[in-house]
Amino acid sequence: MTRKLDQAVEIQRRYYTESAASYDDMHAQESDDTLAKSKLLHALVRMVEARTVLDVGAGTGRGIRHMLDAMPDLSIRGVEPVAALIEQAEKKNGIPGGVIVQGTGEALPFADASCDVVCSFSILHHVANPDAVIREMLRVARKMVVIADSNRFGQGSYAARLLKLALYKAKLWPLVNYLKTGGKGYRITPGDGLAYSYSVYDSFDCLAEWYGQLILIPLEGGKAKSWLHPLLNSPGMIVCALKEAI
Repeated sequence: MTRKLDQAVEIQRRYYTESAASYDDMHAQESDDTLAKSKLLHALVRMVEARTVLDVGAGTGRGIRHMLDAMPDLSIRGVEPVAALIEQAEKKNGIPGGVIVQGTGEALPFADASCDVVCSFSILHHVANPDAVIREMLRVARKMVVIADSNRFGQGSYAARLLKLALYKAKLWPLVNYLKTGGKGYRITPGDGLAYSYSVYDSFDCLAEWYGQLILIPLEGGKAKSWLHPLLNSPGMIVCALKEAI
């Protein structure tokens, strides 16, 4: 199992290293979505009167660039495992050297409760054990953790969504996903690299140990078309966990 995980990490790192120079151009169509998420984060940061923010999986620093431009008094750092992406962040997006450090979400190089807000954008579906990353985010966060990522239960036809939910509740989804991916547990696509089946709701138990208040914000066309729970309506979500209720 460890060897398989190491191989998956190597595939993912190689993908981002090889695509680093063209990464922003490849995802140019997502600029509006990235900006919308950044504006939401700015509002949340102001809400808790944060002074320090950590971006986990900072990539080429687009999110950090938005925050530096919008909130110049904010102290923001980033963590990114791929050196080539950090190089592009500094070279192409003007992120000052040292703002983004090389490291992994599973072992953040920051002290306990050292950042007011710790956030991640669309990285958890790229790791085999998202809760390991979230536990580190909760360890480092002092006031709030913000996660923006996918929700498998809000994707596909309603019949498919209900089926996935039923399989998950019956604890059969891991087996089904294992078979669907030919025993790998992940899929590889040109635009997203190596990705796992993930829903932000998978991480609820991990977050529940820490937060005092939880805010859910639908993303990516998550406008409710019925009275059904956002679990089945939204293909992507922002989850905002506050240490203390406000």
